[in-house]
Amino acid sequence: MSKSLVIVESPSKAKTIGKILGKDFQVKASVGHIRDLPRNKLGVNVRKDFEPLYEILPDKITTVEELREAAKNADQVFLAPDPDREGEAIAWHLSEVLDVPKKRLHRIAFNEITKDAVLAAMKKPRSIDKSLVDAQQARRVLDRLVGYKISPLLWRKVNGRSAGRVQSVAVRLICEREAEIEEFDPKEYWNIKAELTKPRSKTPFLAPLATWKGKRVISASDKGTATSLVIENQKLAKQIVKATEKEDFTVTSVTQKSSQRSPLPPFITSTMQRDAATRIGYAVKKTMQVAQSLYEGVELGSEGPVGLITYMRTDSTRVSDEAQGEALEYIKTRYGKQYCPDKPRVYKRKGKNVQDAHEAIRPSSPERTPESIKDYLSKDQLKLYKLIWERFMASQMSSAEILTRTVEITAGDAVFRASASEAKFAGFTIVYNNGAQSAADVTEESPGEGEEKEEEQLKLPELTKGEVLKIKEVQSEQHFTQPPPRFNEASMVKTLEELGIGRPSTYSATVNTIVDRKYVEKQVKTLVPTKLGKAVNLLLVEHFGSIVDVGFTAQMELDLDKIEEDKVNWRQMLKAFYLPFGETLKKAEENMNKVVIVSDQLCPTCGKKMLIRSSRFGQFLGCEDYPECKTKIALTRDGDPVPEDRPTDEMCKTCASPMVIRYGRYGDYLACSQETCTEKRPILKLTGVVCQREGCGGQIVEKKSRRGKMFYGCSNYSQNQCGSAYWYPPLLSGGPDGGNSCPTCHSMLIYKTLKRGDQIACSAKECSFSQLISGKEVHA
Repeated sequence: MSKSLVIVESPSKAKTIGKILGKDFQVKASVGHIRDLPRNKLGVNVRKDFEPLYEILPDKITTVEELREAAKNADQVFLAPDPDREGEAIAWHLSEVLDVPKKRLHRIAFNEITKDAVLAAMKKPRSIDKSLVDAQQARRVLDRLVGYKISPLLWRKVNGRSAGRVQSVAVRLICEREAEIEEFDPKEYWNIKAELTKPRSKTPFLAPLATWKGKRVISASDKGTATSLVIENQKLAKQIVKATEKEDFTVTSVTQKSSQRSPLPPFITSTMQRDAATRIGYAVKKTMQVAQSLYEGVELGSEGPVGLITYMRTDSTRVSDEAQGEALEYIKTRYGKQYCPDKPRVYKRKGKNVQDAHEAIRPSSPERTPESIKDYLSKDQLKLYKLIWERFMASQMSSAEILTRTVEITAGDAVFRASASEAKFAGFTIVYNNGAQSAADVTEESPGEGEEKEEEQLKLPELTKGEVLKIKEVQSEQHFTQPPPRFNEASMVKTLEELGIGRPSTYSATVNTIVDRKYVEKQVKTLVPTKLGKAVNLLLVEHFGSIVDVGFTAQMELDLDKIEEDKVNWRQMLKAFYLPFGETLKKAEENMNKVVIVSDQLCPTCGKKMLIRSSRFGQFLGCEDYPECKTKIALTRDGDPVPEDRPTDEMCKTCASPMVIRYGRYGDYLACSQETCTEKRPILKLTGVVCQREGCGGQIVEKKSRRGKMFYGCSNYSQNQCGSAYWYPPLLSGGPDGGNSCPTCHSMLIYKTLKRGDQIACSAKECSFSQLISGKEVHA
C-alpha cells in the first residue's frame, strides 16, 4: 500500500510532522520556494496583463525531481507550507509543477505544530486559496517592476545598488530623521527640586517644583500655554531657589488614588521583535530565526519533537478559546483563583491593515513552562521562549492594583509635588512586568526629557496636611532639549507597523536589506544613513516621490489585503499602478542628473578627491579624474579603505619567507609575502594554553562556529588532526594545584561565567569537578 506524501518548507518542520503522522506518511521538504521570477531579466509580461514568467530555481531542480517522483507514487499529496501568503504561494507553485490530479492534491494548514493541531488539519483538507496566492503574486510582481525599472537608472546616475518598494521608504524615514537631528536647535531649561525630610527623620525625599506663582512649570520641549512657565536660564532658576529657601515648606495636600494596571496583549510579530531587542538584546533577524526553530519543533526527550509556539508571523492578538481555557486553568492551579480575571480577556487591534487569520504568538501549551523544558533548549531558544510564555500567561491574568500617594508642599509662591506608588495586588506582574518601557518607547523619548514629567519614587514618608518639613537643599539643574533619537531596529519596526508599511513577514528583511546595500549602517545599534543612502534617497524623493511616499506605500499594502480578501483583481491593481509609474520613469530618465559621492580620501597618485563607486563586486574608491587617473582603492566590509599588508613574526611553512597580515573577503588572514607562494592561513588568537591531547603539540585558540558563536579549540582543529574544543575559555593557571589540570582526572580546567557565580570546572564531560571562585586569583 502506497504512503501519503506531505510536503512542507523546512527539513526540521518535516522531521517534527513526520514523527507526529507516523509510518503511513512520507514527509518531505521543499526547502522554501521552488519557483520564482528569473534572476537575470524582468520576468513579467507587462503587455500580457502582467503575466509572471516563473521558472524553477536552479538550486531546486533536483528537489523538484525528487518531489515529483514521490508524488507520483503517493496515494494522496498534502501541501503543508506555513499558513500565510508566502506559504500559500509555495503550495500553489508545488501544485503547478508536481503534475498530480486535483482529487489527490490537498492543502492543509495549522497554526501550531503539535499532534492535535496537525491531526485536526489532516481531517479538514481544503483547496488552495487563490486569493492568498494572488496577493503574494501581486506583491512579487510589484516589487519586481519597481526594482528592475528604477535600479538600472540608479546604477547609471549614482552608482547605487538597487531600489526596493518598501526598503526605499524605510531609507527615506531614516534619512529624514537624520536631517531632523542635524537641524535640531537645542533649547536651555532648568528644573528645580527640593530635598526634604520630616523634622525628626534622617531619610530625605525629593519633590520637584510643580508650579511657580500659579503657573505650571514645564520643560522647553513641552507645549506651552498662558498658564505654564519654562525656567529658561540660570538667572531665573537662582531667583526661585533663593526665594523658596527662605520659606517654610508646608504640606498643603495629601491624596491617595487607586488604579489598575492591565497586562499587555500577547505578542504579535512586531511586539515580539521589539521586546526581544529590549529585554534580551536580540536583533530582529535573530529573533525570527530563533522563533522559527521554536515553531518548527524541538526534541523534548521521550515526548519527541514538539512545536513550542504558534506561528510567529502574525499581526493578530486573537487567542483561541481552547488555549485561553488552558491558560486560565494553569493560572488558577499555579497562582490561585484571585489571579484570574473576572471574565476572560479579549484583545482587539485597531487598524485598516490588521489581519486576523492567525492567533497571537503564544506557547502551544501553558504546561510547558520554560523551567520544565530548559534542558532541551539552547540558550537563545530558552530566552525567547521564556519571553513568549511569560507575556502570554500575563496577558490572561488579573490586573495589578496600584496605590499612588501624591503630596503637595507649598513654600511661598512655589508648590512642590512628590508621588510614590506601591502595589496592593501584584496581579500579572508576578509573571511579567510590563512597567519597563519597550525598546521603541525608550528610543522615541529623547534622553533627559523624561525628568520633567511628574516624578515617582519608591517610598514617601507618612505625611499629614499642615505638617512643616525640614529643608535639606533646593537644587537647580540645567538641561537642554534633545533631538529626536535615531531609529534602532526595534523603533524602525514599530514605525513601519504604525504607518502600515510592510507585513509581519517583511519587517526583518526590510531592515537587513537596507543595511546590506550600504544605504544604512549600524552605529551602536542605531540606524544611520550613509552618504550613498542619502544620495539615493534625494534622487528617489525628487523623481519618484509617490513610490517612496509613506501614504502611497501604505495604500498599496491595503490594496494587497483587498486582493487577499477577493475584493480587488490583482492584475487591475498592477495596471493602475504601472501606467503612471511608466510616465514617472520616462521623466526621470530624461531629467535625473548624475550624482557623485565624495569620500574623505585623496587620491594617492594625483592628489584629487576619491569618489565612492560601485561594481557588481561591491563598493570601491575611484579617482574623480578617471579615466586620466585610474587609481582604485578597495573598501572593507565596513566601508574603510583596505589596509596595506602588515608585517608579522610568523614564517611561511612552505618557503620560510615572512608572513604578512592581509585583508581578504572575510577579513584579515596570514599570507606569504612572496608573490610566487600561495600559502595562507587564519590568524590565531592564542590563549597561552597548550593542548593536552597526547602527541598533539597544538595551542588552544579562539575560534568561531558556523553560526558565529565563540568557542575554544586546538590550533590543529581545522586540519582535522585534533578534535579538542570547549565552549568556555581554558584556565591558564590558578587551579587547585596552581596550574590548569583537574585534581580529579587531570583533564584541562575551564573558566565558567555563570549567574550563580564564576567557577572553574573540568572540561571532561564525565568528570563532575567544579569549584566556585571566591577572591582567588586565577588566569583564563
